[in-house]
Amino acid sequence: MTQTLGPVMIDLAGPELAADERTLLQHPAVGGVILFARNTENAVQVRELCQAIREVRPDLLLAIDQEGGRVQRLKEGVTRIPPMARIGQQFEQTPEVTMRLCQDTGWLLGMEMAACGLDLSFAPVLDIDRGLCSVVGNRSFSSDPLAVAAMAGAFIEGLHEAGMVAVGKHFPGHGGVNVDTHHGVAVDERDLDTLRQQDLVPFTQLAGRLDGVMPAHVVFPAFDARPAGFSPSWLGMLRESLGFKGVIFSDDLSMAGAHVAGGPAERALAALEAGCDMALICNDRAAAVQVLDACEGMTSRRAARLRYARARPDLDALTALSRWRRVHAHLEAMNSD
Repeated sequence: MTQTLGPVMIDLAGPELAADERTLLQHPAVGGVILFARNTENAVQVRELCQAIREVRPDLLLAIDQEGGRVQRLKEGVTRIPPMARIGQQFEQTPEVTMRLCQDTGWLLGMEMAACGLDLSFAPVLDIDRGLCSVVGNRSFSSDPLAVAAMAGAFIEGLHEAGMVAVGKHFPGHGGVNVDTHHGVAVDERDLDTLRQQDLVPFTQLAGRLDGVMPAHVVFPAFDARPAGFSPSWLGMLRESLGFKGVIFSDDLSMAGAHVAGGPAERALAALEAGCDMALICNDRAAAVQVLDACEGMTSRRAARLRYARARPDLDALTALSRWRRVHAHLEAMNSD
């Protein structure tokens, strides 16, 4: 029988597990933990923190935002990965070389995160860089939807080689707005046909290869008045039209772009009722407690499938792998260009 998990992913205050957090992790609605920069001093410490969490709850999903560039929560003891836009710069001139590098980067990221004790990184970014959205910018592989789909597909293949799942974000696309949804409500006025030809292309092409998807806190009023992460219409399209069978994670429900759905408990319930499998509530412990209490008794069957299922690579032994040494040197050199 497939194991179930609680439908809420929470965060922690610091680099060690506090006594009150040990108690909180035992709440039945907790299904996962996401680590931020404040939780990560170096790779060895992260491995120890993951071990401490698993001593309390061995079943939880442990996640991190480790995309590269400015969104790399863990920096010490792992490879400094450049922004995806830098990797994608040569795609038009040398597509085969660039695709190999994308695959190698996904593999290296997966191996390093698995060695640190994590189950997944919220990557790759499938947003199109349309030159509008500062929160996307060089996190995107390209301004060309087909190029994004190709490079992200190679990156996903590399993650899978390492035994790690891939979580694409931010469905159906965050690149068409100039508002950071951490701080405000973003509205994209484009119609569905335009989105199908542009931002939806990577999600459409990769839906069958993604293990998880994170929707955007963006409103597309031509299709639905609700932000995508609270929209049964958008999430229904993801499932039915695109054929996605994996896990849908809400984006952080503490972000300003999510406040249109009400208080913390209302936001979480609205996201789960719309079709999300797991709700993220971060950087607000009081809100997290409200959400956990509101979601008690609810479970997610899909999310349990995302746990890292292989024997984990040894953090200290990665340098013995010739592929790791080659890719590590290449990526570190790209950072210093």
